[in-house]
Parts: sequence; structure tokens; C-alpha cells
Amino acid sequence: QVQLVESGGGLVQPGGSLRLSCAASGVIVSINGMGWYRQAPGKERELVATITSGGYTNYADSVQGRFTISRVNAKNTVYLQMNSLKPEDTAVYYCKIYLPGFTQWGQGTQVTVSS
Repeated sequence: QVQLVESGGGLVQPGGSLRLSCAASGVIVSINGMGWYRQAPGKERELVATITSGGYTNYADSVQGRFTISRVNAKNTVYLQMNSLKPEDTAVYYCKIYLPGFTQWGQGTQVTVSS
């Protein structure tokens, strides 16, 4: 069984930065990709960024140029570096892992951007 542990969320002022981490543990022999999603109160969960096993990345238009997704394969860990944060970035952020024939979500970490 695979578990995802998220960390790095918190309260930050507009213009500040946060780095989210998501570490997968368990029996893992291959990862097709990992990603970050977010859900603001009263809204649907939306894609933030994804990265494939080949290193291809994509980003939501709203975060492109400010956020960077990366991974350390040896640690089965994905990161989301968030710079120039805006109040509209406030949401619960969820990581997701894509395994062969299987996907799993993390439990979420709160990011609040406010003065």
C-alpha cells in the first residue's frame, strides 16, 4: 500500500514563497507521474502542475511563471515551489501520484496567502 505525506503549507503574506513537499512511501517500483492540485472553498479541485516520468511539466495558466514543480526520483518525492504568491492562491493543495494502473491522492495541506 502506498502512502503520500504532504508538508510545507502554512500562512504567508502576498508576494511571499512556500515550498510544498509530497513523499510517497511503500512498495513502489515505477511512477508514471506526479502532480499538484488545489481546491479553494466552494470551488472544484483544479490542476496546478504535473510532471511525468520523462520530466515533462505543465502548469495552469494562473500559476505559470510563478510556480515550479520538480521531483527527486530516488526519494519518490515531488515538490511545488510557489513564488510571488497571491491571495487567490489560497486553497488546500493536494498531491497525486500516478502509478501503473493506480492513482492515489495525498490528504492535502492548507496554503493561506493573506496580510
